[in-house]
Amino acid sequence: MATRLPASEYERRLDLVRDRIAAADADAGVWFGATSIEYLTGFDHIQTERPVCLAVTPDQNAVAVPRLEVERVDTNPRIDAVHHYRDYPGGRPIETAAEMLAELDVEAVAADADGAPGTMGYQGPALSEFVSVTEQSWVARMRWEKSDAEIDLIRESARWANLAHRYLADDTEVGAHPVTVSQRASTDGSRAMLDALGDEYVPRTRGTGPVHAGYITGPQTRLPHGHTANRRLEAGDVLVTGASATVDGYHSELERTMFLGEPTDEQVHYFELMVAAQDVAIDALGPGVPIADVDEAVQAYAEEQGIDDLLQHHVGHNIGLDGHEPPYIDRGWGEHCEAGYTSYDAADAVMEPGTVWTIEPGLYTDEYGYRHSDTIAVTEDGIEWLTYFPRDLESNTVPVR
Repeated sequence: MATRLPASEYERRLDLVRDRIAAADADAGVWFGATSIEYLTGFDHIQTERPVCLAVTPDQNAVAVPRLEVERVDTNPRIDAVHHYRDYPGGRPIETAAEMLAELDVEAVAADADGAPGTMGYQGPALSEFVSVTEQSWVARMRWEKSDAEIDLIRESARWANLAHRYLADDTEVGAHPVTVSQRASTDGSRAMLDALGDEYVPRTRGTGPVHAGYITGPQTRLPHGHTANRRLEAGDVLVTGASATVDGYHSELERTMFLGEPTDEQVHYFELMVAAQDVAIDALGPGVPIADVDEAVQAYAEEQGIDDLLQHHVGHNIGLDGHEPPYIDRGWGEHCEAGYTSYDAADAVMEPGTVWTIEPGLYTDEYGYRHSDTIAVTEDGIEWLTYFPRDLESNTVPVR
């Protein structure tokens, strides 16, 4: 049972970026992105109008934070020096970061951005007004392939997502409100997880808590990002569910199409086509497979079945510290890598061992939507299913009580 990353993971990541700093002939690497900072140091924070800046030199890790984060970051064993500013806009975040870099004798940096992102109304000067800046996306690319320790955390997430999904199904009944069913399943799943893990559970500042489960219902399912409508469940409803858990910041994704009461012949038809499309995608996964080929395989199946007009999105995406991460299983991915729009290249268009994918081709009719999503890791010699809630029709039909 894995509940947190070992310290060696952070040491390995910092060693890798230090190698890249040296190769880039920069004095330091700089990061403003909250997820990148968490990935390198384990310091998690909510990205707001108050910028945080991490600087990594060959021998030090320093951070500039708003005053309200000082006590939290002071306890981080991977941060050697903490600089802070008065709250924004009274404080001067980028000037504080520049002063930090000056104390480190840094004149040229490789940064994930030329200054802090304009989150929640933040506006400020570019970092290049103070030091020489070249931009890099090292951490974003490093996060694609997960280590064994990271996959262990995603596997643990999937375990608790599966339990929460079971609670969700068990609490589903005619007349219930989707919001209260979701709250109950999320609470019961979180309680079970916290009781089992005890002090091993690591709270995070961002996210929805230990476990979350819920669904969209009825006509909202025809929208891939439908909302939880203010309506009570009715016999004959189609449900598209979602369940996940946060384990040391890492996520899995479990989604199912369910029916409240016996589905109609038409609903069974689309359900079976959707499951078959997911099977096509999963069968196409593997090390060395061009990422675009998986989406193309589903597209070919849909055209063969005459349902290609019911597809509205690509097959899936990478997952880890964020719910959505690149690469994306899309037929245009290879062209995207080769076209010069990003820092990726042709080598980044192929699935590598350690990538963890959501596989979720969906079909959306004028009445309902049909989508399963499973989290699957690519291994050296194949794949590993991380989510495991049953996918068949009988298991996803909730009897009317």
